[in-house]
Amino acid sequence: MEDLTIGIEEEYQIIDPETRELTSFVSEMLEQGAILFRDQVKPEFMQSQIEIGSLVCRNVREARQEVIRLRSIVGEIADKGNRKIVAAGTHPFSRWQDQLVTDKDRYKGLVDDMQMIAKRLLIFGMHVHIGIPNPDLRIDIMNQMTYFVPHIFALSTSSPFWDGENTGLKSYRSVVFENLPRTGLPKYFRSYGGYERYVDTLIKTNCIQEPTKIWWDIRPHPTFPTVEFRMCDCVTKIEAVIAIAALLQAMVAKLIKLRRNNQTWRIYRRGLIAENKWRAVKDGIEGKLIDFGKETEIPVRLLMEELLELVDDVVDELGTREGINYIRTIIKEGTSADRQIRKYNETKDLKTVVDMLADETILGC
Repeated sequence: MEDLTIGIEEEYQIIDPETRELTSFVSEMLEQGAILFRDQVKPEFMQSQIEIGSLVCRNVREARQEVIRLRSIVGEIADKGNRKIVAAGTHPFSRWQDQLVTDKDRYKGLVDDMQMIAKRLLIFGMHVHIGIPNPDLRIDIMNQMTYFVPHIFALSTSSPFWDGENTGLKSYRSVVFENLPRTGLPKYFRSYGGYERYVDTLIKTNCIQEPTKIWWDIRPHPTFPTVEFRMCDCVTKIEAVIAIAALLQAMVAKLIKLRRNNQTWRIYRRGLIAENKWRAVKDGIEGKLIDFGKETEIPVRLLMEELLELVDDVVDELGTREGINYIRTIIKEGTSADRQIRKYNETKDLKTVVDMLADETILGC
């Protein structure tokens, strides 16, 4: 359990508080916060984005402190420049055509390779790293956790709007992102060696230059001894961020515990899991997912209770019961996407949605 460290990366929107539009301000923010940030904050693909990365955290309590600290610092520097930050998967109405790409070789190369697909990447995600020192165990956990991608992802949905339109989906971000190659559900591998051979083939055949160009929902990180969960929209409220990270850590712990007893979660066809992911994209926690063992549809809210019951015997050892219990608040009150839709239905004004997101992003800082 002590090895199951946590790291959290988040991509924030930089907002002009007058127009509520995205604004290109990342260079100024990085310059003003250089001493405070130290390598934990960096630019992203668009100049209206900023990415934070926590230190390696030994437990959920440390992870909460890190997210609060980083949001506080970034939010304070944004305020000094008459800007705000927003944590959500898409901006409700800013257009990708109006954004400036960050002047870095990596991002210029992405545009060269992907053309229009890359230019539309005005999206914001959250990645959670769980430390697993053994590389073969990383692959085994990735294989098993793929089944739960739709369940966890549904809790994070925060991108119902795109270019001023209600998309009818709870996560339009995932639709935009999966236009890129090597995205979506990960492939199945029997061992870490098999994964390495797969990566080597892609590099030798000039498909990719290095393994970070594999953008699956779950991947073994190419540098750190972690499994990186990448499927989530950027989550608006801090408590929801921590609850999702706690649930991921607990599920990894549970699968390792089952493995010690020579048990494993059944591996289902990726096509079947993709059906569940589409349901999560469209309806979030308001919908139903398929229980492929029972071959029946079950409301997501009931499945969340089943997941909490599944990990109940490891959460106290991890010290995460309080953090993970916030999952029930998400189930009751809805995700950021649900709140955004309710706010828009009440006001018919997307600017009020941006205001709500900005307030919720720094709530608790």
